[in-house]
Amino acid sequence: MKKTNLALLSLFGLGLCYPFTLYAQKNKTFQLLSPNSTIQLTVEAGKKMQWSVKHGSESIIEPSPLSLKLAGGEVLGDAAKITSSKTTKINQQINALNYKKDIVPDQYNQLVLNCKGGFGIIFRAYNDGVAYRFFTTRKDSLTIENEEAGFHFREDYQAYIPYVNDPHNNDVFETSFENNYQHIALSKVKKDTLAFAPILVELPNNKKAVITEVDLEEYPGMFLQASRQGYALQGKFAPYPLEEKKAGHNNLQAYVMKRANYIAKTAGTRSFPWRTVIISATDAELLNNDMVYKLASPSRIKDLSWIKPGKVAWDWWNDWNITNVNFQAGINTATYKYYIDFATKHKIENILLDEGWADSQDIMKIVPEINLQEIVDYGKSKNVGVWLWGGWLPLDQKMDLALSTYSKMGIKGFKIDFMDRDDQKMVNFFYRFAQKAAEHKIMLDYHGAYKPTGLQRTYPNVLNFEGVRGLENVKWSNTDFPLYDCTIPFIRMIAGPMDYTPGAMINANKGSFRAINSSPMSQGTRCHQLAMYVIFEAPFEMLCDNPTNYMREEESTRFITSIPTTFDQTVALDGKVSEYCAIARKKKDTWYVGTMTNWTPRDILLDLSFLGAGNFEAEIFKDGVNADRNGIDYKREVIKVSSKDKLKIHMAGGGGWTARIYPVK
Repeated sequence: MKKTNLALLSLFGLGLCYPFTLYAQKNKTFQLLSPNSTIQLTVEAGKKMQWSVKHGSESIIEPSPLSLKLAGGEVLGDAAKITSSKTTKINQQINALNYKKDIVPDQYNQLVLNCKGGFGIIFRAYNDGVAYRFFTTRKDSLTIENEEAGFHFREDYQAYIPYVNDPHNNDVFETSFENNYQHIALSKVKKDTLAFAPILVELPNNKKAVITEVDLEEYPGMFLQASRQGYALQGKFAPYPLEEKKAGHNNLQAYVMKRANYIAKTAGTRSFPWRTVIISATDAELLNNDMVYKLASPSRIKDLSWIKPGKVAWDWWNDWNITNVNFQAGINTATYKYYIDFATKHKIENILLDEGWADSQDIMKIVPEINLQEIVDYGKSKNVGVWLWGGWLPLDQKMDLALSTYSKMGIKGFKIDFMDRDDQKMVNFFYRFAQKAAEHKIMLDYHGAYKPTGLQRTYPNVLNFEGVRGLENVKWSNTDFPLYDCTIPFIRMIAGPMDYTPGAMINANKGSFRAINSSPMSQGTRCHQLAMYVIFEAPFEMLCDNPTNYMREEESTRFITSIPTTFDQTVALDGKVSEYCAIARKKKDTWYVGTMTNWTPRDILLDLSFLGAGNFEAEIFKDGVNADRNGIDYKREVIKVSSKDKLKIHMAGGGGWTARIYPVK
């Protein structure tokens, strides 16, 4: 449990108090400016505590309520008596780990309001957004009945809304957190339907606001729903689960049968999650935002040397459908040794044994067809790590035994699946498992998960999260994937890494695409898939297709495996939400550039000024002249470039363009 030190809060930072602080106390109105003075956050402490935000002269958030309702009827925030306030300026930097950059500038102004009754609120204004959080300093534990988190807007703006879909067991709070976006006006958001964060709202003059949360610990996640009045979204939180039963996919899940009349029971002294609104003046700014990383709690792991991000050869998406071998392909030792040989040849750091290697009900019972120690030892001899898939419930039931046994065996990590909840009890599992796994030097990929909220910084052994409608969906769905692919970098990826699992080698246009489970294909072009390895953040990044297809497409495979999964620098080049995006990332002295478009063919001008001084060579993969008819068509070329160049890029419908740019003498 996080403890909040009140002395530290009151002394936080070395900045000076703003001159308006005492005057503001008298009038119960407080204002906080961003370091560049572009963003203004206003707090009104009256009968209701309200906050509002402006960017320049334009309203971002209209006066909106915030409060915590405790058991017994007390409401923290209503008619609050402010005992003290302090505003400080912070200008520092964070040394990031396994991230899209190695240094994260962390500059903000902070206002702390201490209130009578052992609670307070922290507000922060950054140059790219705002955030607030409650804290309490009480001796006894607290029962939180509800939280009021409002996001009110001046007009009926358009928004990108991902509704909760396919609720499990008729419980709207149990969901996989993956759905397409509805691009609709705020007034059209369904009043009785939940949506999950992040959510993007379009504002005048091309400005955007993205709503999400950070530092979700010992507390339920925040859904969003339409308010009954005005153009507003409000937080909605899953009540605490009182009764559960084993159910769901292969009985790997725990369905909630009864929920409490409160959302959390927690310590009396603590900080609560950050409520944050990220603000951009251009769409491209959203492609390189660090708000979640900046607000997250620092690492709790002292020794980080064993945490090794990288790529992984994956079995499930391609249905173990390898050919031209002299053994029966499937969930068996010979198949996984073959995957290891493939990984070795292409310098892929890991392989993953997905569902089927162990009994679905007992994570300690390995199926007879698998000699796991032999596979691990073979991988070790080839410098290839082995990861295991597991349902969260069997892992939770034997957590200590599983982590101890498999870490001693030499397993590098677990992909954990089917949590599909973010109530307080499930959030506790995420933290508890991350801590226990770190003790055994086990890395984690949280599949079947809610969106990231900073856990990847607090426990850096957590490399990846799903909470995204990834490529697995092409196996059974024919919705618009290129549109979605060009939307999530501006919205979902703001929250953190995405277990999207790219890499399809069979690529189809609209007319030829079919959803096929055993021999799946992607929508869009080959270069659309290749570009994902640059654009999508994922320290643990999968190659979803089977070794047969990759070895048939050696040129593309070599390029994929040349791209790192973490970077030293990121530059957002260009983009428009749901239409196209262009990102450059640097590792050591090499740049990697990726662009993608939706189903609309597109020409863009790529400014290479980010390269800096020197001469460079670019290995380029671009859509072939017939890519509009056959998505597999691409062209590879190597050209000389410099920072003075502006490349004209053409992308076919559902297409992409990507390059590796390295210095030459």
